[in-house]
Amino acid sequence: MAVASFETRSVVKKILLDVTPVLDEKQRRILYGSAAEALGHGGVAFVNEVTGSARNTITAGMDDIGKEHGDRVRKEGGGRKSKMEKNPLLLESVENIAGGSTYGNPMNPLCWTTLSLRKITSKLKDDYGYEVSQNIVANCLDMLGYSRQQNQKMEQLGSQHPDRDAQFRYINDKSKSFLEAGDPVISVDTKKKELLGGFRNGGSEYRREKDPREVLDHDFELKELGKIVPYGVYVVNDNTGFVNLGTNNDTSDFAGESILQWWLHVGSETFPNAERIYITCDGGGSNSSRTWLWKQNLQKLADETGLEVHCSHFPPGTSKWNKVEHRLFCYISRNWEGKPLYDIETAVNLIGATTTTKGLKVKCVVDRRYYEKGRKVSEEDKDLINIEFTGPNEKWNYIIKPSN
Repeated sequence: MAVASFETRSVVKKILLDVTPVLDEKQRRILYGSAAEALGHGGVAFVNEVTGSARNTITAGMDDIGKEHGDRVRKEGGGRKSKMEKNPLLLESVENIAGGSTYGNPMNPLCWTTLSLRKITSKLKDDYGYEVSQNIVANCLDMLGYSRQQNQKMEQLGSQHPDRDAQFRYINDKSKSFLEAGDPVISVDTKKKELLGGFRNGGSEYRREKDPREVLDHDFELKELGKIVPYGVYVVNDNTGFVNLGTNNDTSDFAGESILQWWLHVGSETFPNAERIYITCDGGGSNSSRTWLWKQNLQKLADETGLEVHCSHFPPGTSKWNKVEHRLFCYISRNWEGKPLYDIETAVNLIGATTTTKGLKVKCVVDRRYYEKGRKVSEEDKDLINIEFTGPNEKWNYIIKPSN
């Protein structure tokens, strides 16, 4: 059977995600088997990736299709209980062990530990009395967001800033306090600019055999279509994303307006009682720690929303640990890989359709305002910014309160 098209797989994915929660065990097995069989080559792998169901469950569902449905459906809660169900504190114990030996990057969504599975398993037995296998420990680490990484992935070019670890601890502790209080914690940044038109987009997509998508043989901007500048807001509290899709320049005015648009479209409804917000971002670019225009725009945000704006920047050379990169932008890139961004509507639809098995939802709006490059803030205007510097390194941490 031929490979199903991208459009077909998108429809099947939506059906699987929408219908699965209301089905019992047997019905899910048959649905997964039917979907895999309908998709043809690669169907089992696709259903496995979308649902997380084991491959042998999917193939068992394929075997069930066409048989009489007289099998007993396992009662909810039936079957052997997992180690984590028997030991509800197991996950917390693994986190205590791994967290104590995690390299100094607590804001990395893919945290990673310097301990091996064998050492963690041994410490679980010695310190907590748990008799578990290394496979179970690996599953716990996966659930906690840890992954194994090669050492060279952590190497930082140049010398490490002396305040680096202190800044990570500060961001981590402050994020926790805001989250516990129910106040918004957002990670922001600009994704790289993209050309609109029939240009080649990295990656691949499913198409019928010997029917590749034809694209332009050059990468020169088409003036009639232009480019897009996606500014992303990732909300740590509820795993949601917002993208303000600019059409010209990536400036501090654009960055500030993007956060304001997130608040107006989403934030004010999600956090109706909030009196403060915590923003984490890189130290350069349109939200640079050195740029007073960025701070002026945060003052505008504070004045228009009434929020006390807390902001922290990541140290030099550590932008890869900004959550928006790993929790939002990477999934947007994956969702549109291999598909040319023919026009702005295509980009909006692909960004808005970005989801993950962990429930990520993304809202995208188009911003056609023109943002002037090179705008400066006068000394008089700097004095109007109601700013208080704080934290282990005052260049990277400050609070801006409403003027009135």
